[in-house]
Amino acid sequence: MTQAITGPTSTRTPTASHEHRLPTLTGMRFAAAAAVFLCHFSLYIRGNGDFWRTLGEVGVSFFFVLSGFVLTWSTRPETTARTFWRRRAAKVYPNHLVVAAAHAGLLLLTGKAIVAAQILPTATLTQSWLPRFNLMTALSPVSWTLSCEVFFYLAFPLLVRQIRRMSTATLWWVAGALVATIFALPAIALHFIPAGQPVAPLLPYLNNDTWFVGFFPLARLLEFALGMTVARIVAAGKWPQIGLLPATALLALGYWMAMETLLCSFAAATVVPIALVICAGAVADVEGHPSPLRHPYLIWLGEVSFALYLVHKPVIDYGAKLLGIPHFSTMGLTEQVVVGIPMLIVSLLLAWLLHLAVERPAMRHWGRPRTASAGRHRGACPHCGGRLAP
Repeated sequence: MTQAITGPTSTRTPTASHEHRLPTLTGMRFAAAAAVFLCHFSLYIRGNGDFWRTLGEVGVSFFFVLSGFVLTWSTRPETTARTFWRRRAAKVYPNHLVVAAAHAGLLLLTGKAIVAAQILPTATLTQSWLPRFNLMTALSPVSWTLSCEVFFYLAFPLLVRQIRRMSTATLWWVAGALVATIFALPAIALHFIPAGQPVAPLLPYLNNDTWFVGFFPLARLLEFALGMTVARIVAAGKWPQIGLLPATALLALGYWMAMETLLCSFAAATVVPIALVICAGAVADVEGHPSPLRHPYLIWLGEVSFALYLVHKPVIDYGAKLLGIPHFSTMGLTEQVVVGIPMLIVSLLLAWLLHLAVERPAMRHWGRPRTASAGRHRGACPHCGGRLAP
């Protein structure tokens, strides 16, 4: 498949999306990764686990919507599907395979068995299609989200061609339909998907119906597609003037609602304010409004956030094992800070090394254009194929 990812457009794009950098969204990536870090660290804290676990689930939903937005914003119409897929593979698979191999080595060193059936789904990032949680979280505990993302990337060339054909009015209708379907998914799962048995005492809410809502790539594609749709609305200059502060307040309200509802419906409670925050950040960058997430340190943290997302769970689990901290321990707040901050620092150092030694070389080798027009793209971000950050 070599045709360009394009199509006739019926909306004018005055912001020329691929020419505008979005450093605020790069900073947001670290905020979402930090939320997932806190979620997994909370498994070792008694009492407030639901609060932090919900935060991590919202962080994953944020990543899915943000991914759809950024790729739609930054991918040029003349980019072929093959080029797009090559860049995405270079971004995802080298980091993933290195971390999965390192985690497998840690499992073997600590006397844990590796089941052969776990290897192929993890290596190929197809594990989220299987409603078996021992497969989804086996060799790389967080890579089930990458399994969803790989499916999103495969579908992206087809989806973006259709979205670029739509008028702004149609895009609003599509966004509304996507949100309505996300809201309906928990009810669909509750009534039509056999519940099955909980997978483990630590994860009593994970069974077949919550796999369908929370892990099934086709269900999570709705959030990615919503990000794509609102990116086109912002690029057309038709997004309402909602600032970062009110959008963040609405996200906090949605987060509270997610805690008050079933855990399987967290995306329904937060997906609209997540989209509002992402769009508000993009508009702030395009129009030059102030943004605290544009700080150089936050941009750097955002650039290593993918690597941080991959390495943090083994650091937390094996760090807790070394320190003799059991799940749901009685650590006080001071102990949580004393233990948690070093774990975050170690995770960031490992993420930085992974970013320098694996991610950046892979993107330099496989992620750059291989045509005579490569010079025109030289200013593009090597990590996403677009212009996200200076």
